[in-house]
Amino acid sequence: MKIISTNVAKPVNITWNGKDVTTGIYKKPINQPIYLAKNEVLNDEISDRKNHGGYYKACYLFSSEQYPYWKALYPNLNWSWGMFGENLTLSDFDERNVFLGEIYKIGDAIVQVSQSREPCYKLAYKFGTSQIVKQFIEHGFSGTYLSIIEEGYVGLDDEFTLLERPESTLSVFDLFNLLFAKTKNKEHLKIAVESNAIAKTKRIQLSRYLNKP
Repeated sequence: MKIISTNVAKPVNITWNGKDVTTGIYKKPINQPIYLAKNEVLNDEISDRKNHGGYYKACYLFSSEQYPYWKALYPNLNWSWGMFGENLTLSDFDERNVFLGEIYKIGDAIVQVSQSREPCYKLAYKFGTSQIVKQFIEHGFSGTYLSIIEEGYVGLDDEFTLLERPESTLSVFDLFNLLFAKTKNKEHLKIAVESNAIAKTKRIQLSRYLNKP
């Protein structure tokens, strides 16, 4: 996996259901290194700190290989890297081959793969249709958040070097699908609930499904 674009946002005001909302989803390529801090990417807008930023959502990754699929569905949008609100657009990033809890060296930073991105109304606003949320879930390639173990700068052409993989884990693809599956895989649930790479609040939510038939 290699960084092909670094993306940050300035605050943008939108109106949703009659309410004025500020968002940082309108990320644009800056073609220079960005600094991964413990709880955020420096100089990047985080408007909703309840659902974005923080230790388990400090930085968001998305795959360049997914762009053609979405461009075919939405050819009339103004496309650029960062379209999905990602801080880092990567080449050779396949969620089926990247695993929860993995630790990587990237640039000056050391990072850990954390929880999957769950799409919200801001993505719907940006794409001009609420249909995108359902499509995003069904497609299954969500990108992933990172936790920052050691802060540092990362930039274009920096490659991810795997340092450690947990013995018991599941792929980013399987984790994302677990979150939205009506019938949840109990083995995957158990792995997710026991993973310290996921925020405790999310693990508590998932644990409630373990005792359901």
